[in-house]
Amino acid sequence: MLFPEAASPQTKPLFHDLGEIQDRLLAWWGGPAPVREVWDPLTQLIYSIQSSRTKDAESHASLRTLRERFDGWPTGPNSWDEVRWERLRDATIPEIEDALRLSTFPERKAVQLKQTLERITERTGALSLAFLAKYRTDKIRRWIEELPGAGSKASAAVVNFSSLRRKALAIDAHHQRIAIRLGVAKTSATPREVETALIAMAPPQWTAITMDDHHTLVKKLGQSLCTLREAHCKRCPLRDVCITGSSSTEATLYFPAKSTSTLRI
Repeated sequence: MLFPEAASPQTKPLFHDLGEIQDRLLAWWGGPAPVREVWDPLTQLIYSIQSSRTKDAESHASLRTLRERFDGWPTGPNSWDEVRWERLRDATIPEIEDALRLSTFPERKAVQLKQTLERITERTGALSLAFLAKYRTDKIRRWIEELPGAGSKASAAVVNFSSLRRKALAIDAHHQRIAIRLGVAKTSATPREVETALIAMAPPQWTAITMDDHHTLVKKLGQSLCTLREAHCKRCPLRDVCITGSSSTEATLYFPAKSTSTLRI
């Protein structure tokens, strides 16, 4: 089996406190994650939808293109000031698709973005998500997840990364894969289930910013050591608390594409 114990519902992780994972990653990377540039909720939602299955560099380049072509810049001196995205909402699908050519599946994302911005306008009478600040976090997330192209990862990103700054863990493919290999979740777990399991292990004193930092540190590990095709277990700072890593006698585990494609990792 690719994950000797992680697929078993009876298996318990080798750690109980997410703070232990955080401390190991902080020590391994030599300090905290870079400070995030905080955006307004609507801009964060737009970024989250278009960045799915796309590398960070291309995602940021696509957002810059959207901002340049459709005047999507803050109306004040700060990146969390309200941004006017009406020109993007009113653009044609081909125009939006062309701006997203660096993203994966630009034809699908162009439709989702336009539909999302139109839906927000229809539901609220204006193209803004500033009103969400008055709602509870769970209500905000349900509201967002009713929009085209927005799932649990997008809703978590909006409430955690944006100026809303609420507690949530955005579970991307890297975070999900590592949680499965750690034994926190079964191989069939959804991002929502992975987030629920991890939140339950988070220290109560963690803030929204701590959770943001944790997401970034785990994502960095997934991009460098615990990748989709390979797990460099002997070099990993989490090996002795990882079910997959601690069971490995090899320096690197290799995961065939056919087997891993069904594991949502």
